[in-house]
Amino acid sequence: MAAAVPQLQVPECLREGGEPGALLRRNSHHQERPRQPFLRRQRAVPGHRHRERRRRLLPRHPTGAGEIPNGNSQKSVQISFYWCFLVIPLEQTGRIEPNYPKVCGHQGNVLDIKWNPFIENIIASCSEDTSVRIWEIPEGGLKRNMTEAVLELYGHSRRVGLVEWHPTTNNILLSAGYDYKVLIWNLDIGEPVKMIDCHTDVILCMSFNTDGSLLATTCKDKKLRVVEPRSGRVLQEASCKNHRVNRVVFLGSTKRLLTTGVSRWNTRQIALWDQEDLSMPLIEEEIDGLSGLLFPFYDADTHMLYLAGKGDGNIRYYEIGSEKPYLSYLMEFRSPAPQKGLGVMPKHGLDVSACEVFRFYKLITLKGLIEPISMIVPRRSETYQEDIYPMTPGTEPALTPDEWLSGVNRDPILVSLKEGYKRNSKIVFKAPVREKKSVVVNGIDLLENVPPRTENEVGQPWSGNGNGNGIWG
Repeated sequence: MAAAVPQLQVPECLREGGEPGALLRRNSHHQERPRQPFLRRQRAVPGHRHRERRRRLLPRHPTGAGEIPNGNSQKSVQISFYWCFLVIPLEQTGRIEPNYPKVCGHQGNVLDIKWNPFIENIIASCSEDTSVRIWEIPEGGLKRNMTEAVLELYGHSRRVGLVEWHPTTNNILLSAGYDYKVLIWNLDIGEPVKMIDCHTDVILCMSFNTDGSLLATTCKDKKLRVVEPRSGRVLQEASCKNHRVNRVVFLGSTKRLLTTGVSRWNTRQIALWDQEDLSMPLIEEEIDGLSGLLFPFYDADTHMLYLAGKGDGNIRYYEIGSEKPYLSYLMEFRSPAPQKGLGVMPKHGLDVSACEVFRFYKLITLKGLIEPISMIVPRRSETYQEDIYPMTPGTEPALTPDEWLSGVNRDPILVSLKEGYKRNSKIVFKAPVREKKSVVVNGIDLLENVPPRTENEVGQPWSGNGNGNGIWG
């Protein structure tokens, strides 16, 4: 008797031909792996190199590896190694030698790294040494260790845990530090131009809306905030006592937010919010009783939400709707290997010919490798599938820093992926020439206190007067 072909329920927007009740079928090579939908990979052979293998074996490093943040380059993937991080070309697979060139200019642990969405070889990093640094990766990848950044930014008095690029404006970067401040940097001049000082504890996550006019933050003080970033004014605030928020993401242009967190019974849950009224969540849904953080990833083109837990081996996916119940569970990808972190490929780097709608880069520290996971919608037709590839943000900024800082808002410039998006951005990053001087934002000299230079100083307790001025020791 022939075995039945497994079928996956998919949202309306992904159904072939839009026919009611249509199902998404896996390719034939997935039929033997009923618990791993969409995953295309070749099994690794221990101790052997394979030219076509799609895994990257990381070097055995004495300090171990950190998380993979969201990447914005279609040419490389990055991974942190305490004071250093690697930039690996996508076409390079197999084992990476221990002496592989690294970006290692920080004097403390690297806590976050993000690719510039408009210039593919520019990456920002932040560290426990209180600095934010901008790196220019040479064409073809690193040939030797990189220790000199094209721009070093100092303004925080404690370690810097998060960096975030503006989604529509070139050279606008946000950084959040353990001094409870969010600084907005204009990289054209290499200085902070605004400071958001409304948090009372460590900032856990930041997310821009589609045009970058609003910023959502989660904080260790158990509050969810929607902030107007240029003025620093808090527009909405929610005290999440029953739902302790960890991560937040804007759901495209739907004027809704999604948060992941922990309930009062210490179960992982997600909550959906109206950005104009945070008094109560629209819905709350418990996920499971595990302890790892839940990382949300939203695809505005297909209205798909992906949930991946730190330490889990699975990735759940949902469809986001405009009417109740708003959130529809579809199914999940399962893998026996737990993920330490995940990176995401931007839309213009996906394989359109294979109907790839989302791609993760999964960090598996137990095996020392990075594994691509592709979410694919198989179609019988070989023509371009316009229903799953609508117009999407490209690599051209919609605003200049001066325009955005003056109060102008503009939606991203959209491009079509029909012919395969291969146009390279003509923007070149030019580091400003600066003289050493005081950095005054909101009447506060951010460089009045000398930042710690050693790891021991970074770990020492810090006391401040609430105005950004503090003492180490």
